[in-house]
Amino acid sequence: MKKTVLLALLGCSIMTVSMLWLAEDNAFAEDLLKEKEFRIERSMPKEAMACIQCHKQENPGLFADWAHSRHASANITCYDCHKADERDPDVSQEHYKQYERSDRGVYGTKEYRAPVAAAVTPKDCSRCHPDEVKQYSLSKHANTLDLIWKIDPWLNSGMNSEVERNSGCYYCHGTVLAMKDGKIDPNTWPNTGVGRINMDGSKGSCTSCHTRHRFSVMEARKPEACGQCHLGPDHPQIEIYTESKHGDIYASFGDEFNFNAAPGTWTPGVDYRAPTCAACHMSGSGTVMTTHDTTERLSWELQAPLTVRPADFAAFPANNNWEVERNKMKAVCLQCHGNKWVDDHYTKLDNVVQEYNDVYYTPAKKMLDTLYEKDLITKERYFDEDPELEFYELWHYPGRRARMGTAMMAPDYAWWHGFYECKAIYNKFMENSNELIKHNKKAYKHTDYPNATGARKQGPVTQPK
Repeated sequence: MKKTVLLALLGCSIMTVSMLWLAEDNAFAEDLLKEKEFRIERSMPKEAMACIQCHKQENPGLFADWAHSRHASANITCYDCHKADERDPDVSQEHYKQYERSDRGVYGTKEYRAPVAAAVTPKDCSRCHPDEVKQYSLSKHANTLDLIWKIDPWLNSGMNSEVERNSGCYYCHGTVLAMKDGKIDPNTWPNTGVGRINMDGSKGSCTSCHTRHRFSVMEARKPEACGQCHLGPDHPQIEIYTESKHGDIYASFGDEFNFNAAPGTWTPGVDYRAPTCAACHMSGSGTVMTTHDTTERLSWELQAPLTVRPADFAAFPANNNWEVERNKMKAVCLQCHGNKWVDDHYTKLDNVVQEYNDVYYTPAKKMLDTLYEKDLITKERYFDEDPELEFYELWHYPGRRARMGTAMMAPDYAWWHGFYECKAIYNKFMENSNELIKHNKKAYKHTDYPNATGARKQGPVTQPK
C-alpha cells in the first residue's frame, strides 16, 4: 500500500515538474518573439509625453538614440531641451501644424501643443549645465565665427561665394541663424558649428562634440569628435595625433579605455593609458580641473600668422597668463611623464616657434609690405595676385603644420609637411617678389578670379526683436 502511494506521489511530482517545465518553456518561447519595448512610466509633463510618443513613431532612430542616453535615464526629455517661449524669435511655426494633423491620435490635439525651437543652444543647455556653458562662452570655439571674420581674407575680402562658405567654412565655424517663413532659413541650417550665432544671443552648439540625441561623454572624449573639424592641410590635428605616440597607443589599446567614466572622474593610468585631445585640453587631470574653455592650457597661438602669446592675439586676446596656463598643461603631462621630458618638450616647441617667426614669417611679411609700398601689388582684393596667395600659403599651411606637429609630437608633420614645404614656398615667394622689385613690374592680376562674390562684412548676429 505504501509503495503504491509513493509511486502515485512520484508520478504526480514528475507530471508537475513536466508541466512547470513546459510552462516555462512556453514563456521563454513567447519572450523570444517579443520586440523590444520602450515604456515611459515616470512623471513628466503631458507635452513631453506627446513629444516622445510622436517622435517614437516618426523618427525611431532619433528616439532610440535618446532612449539610450543619460538624459533619458535622468528623465530629461525632448521638451526640456527644445521648449521655448511663444515670443522667442526661433519658435518653429511649422511645428504647431503637427498638432492639427488627423493621424496623430490623442497626442495630436491642441491640448498638447507646445512652443519649441529646432535649434537647441548653449543657453538652453545652461539650465542644467551652467558652469560648462560659461566656460565654453569664453573659448575660441564659441567665438570662432567672429574670429575668422577678423583674420580670414577669404571672408573679409569676399574671395569666395556664399555657397562655398555655407558648405565649407560655416559648417565647422557656424552660421548666423535666422528665420524665414516660420522656419530656420535653409541658408543657415542645418548647422552645429562651434561658433554658431543663435537667435537667443548665445554662441556655439554643444552638439558639435556631444552629438544629439545621445549626448555621449564617451564620444566627446574620443579624438574622432575633434577630428570632424581639426583636419586637413591647414589644421591637421587629427592626422598629427594619429602619427604621434599618443595616437599609436590609442589605436592599439583604445578599446580598453573607460570612456564612460563619470564626468570629473576620468583618470589617466586608470581609465586610459594615453591621452586624447579632450584629455589634454579639457578633462580634469591631477590637480587641474575640467574645463570647456579650450583656450586654457595654451601658451602659444600656433594657428596665428605670427606666433604670439594667447593674450597678445589681437583677433581674440585671452584673458589669462600664458605661464599659468602652460603650468596647467605641464601638470597634465606629468601624470604620465617626468619633469625632464616635459620641460625638454616645451624647450623644443619654443625653439621651433622662434625659428618659424624669425626665419620664415618675419622676412616674408616684410617683403609683402614692400610690394604693397611700391604699388607692385594692391590691397583691393586679396589672392588676385600671386604673392598674396604664396604668403598666405606659407603661414596657413606648412607654417601651421611645423608648429602644430612639434607641439603634438608628430615629426613627419614638423619636418616634411612643415618646415620642408615652408622652404619651397618661401623660396618661390622671395624669387618672384625680387623679380617684381628689380624690374619695377606690377604683379599679374587674376581679373577672372572665380566666385569672388561673397559679402565682405558679417551679417547681423542677432535676430531683430
